[in-house]
Amino acid sequence: MDLSELLGIFDRGETIGTDPEVISAMRFFIAENRRLLFEINNVWHDDPDEISDLFRQITSKPVGEGFRLTPPFYTDFGKNISIGDHVFINADCKFQDQGGIYIGDRTFIGHNVVLATLDHDPDPAKRLLMHPAPIRIGKNVWIGSNVTVTRGVTIGDNSIIAAGAVVTRAIPANVVAGGVPARVIKLLKNK
Repeated sequence: MDLSELLGIFDRGETIGTDPEVISAMRFFIAENRRLLFEINNVWHDDPDEISDLFRQITSKPVGEGFRLTPPFYTDFGKNISIGDHVFINADCKFQDQGGIYIGDRTFIGHNVVLATLDHDPDPAKRLLMHPAPIRIGKNVWIGSNVTVTRGVTIGDNSIIAAGAVVTRAIPANVVAGGVPARVIKLLKNK
């Protein structure tokens, strides 16, 4: 199974775990991803563009202009991440990206943020099954440290997610949201 077929399964939100060909392909790309993550996280890079180039190899697609990443960084799959222009990802972030992660222009992601696009099945007899859904983060978003965003969530343009929040449902544009689970705390004024 090639990458485009595997991404099609993820992007359609198909259940993962019953087809050995899907599992085998996923494991192949995860192993490739680990090699590149080892280089990002364990080799000194004087030039930030070296890290951007390694990130491009992880995602197998271009990253936006002005992209910056502070290692260490972790992603289990790597091939279903899309990054806009002038995105900054701070240290210790963890992206579980099989379901797809889309990050808009000029978005800042704080330390230790988790973006998780997979859930295991709630039925104990089917717990090995996984259900993917994308995370979509708009433009000019600021996600504070230690935030967790779960599968299927969209965060609207210009919004701020307060440190420590757990985002389990959509957050509209132009708001501050925080808490567990996250809720809108206040509206932001447009300038």
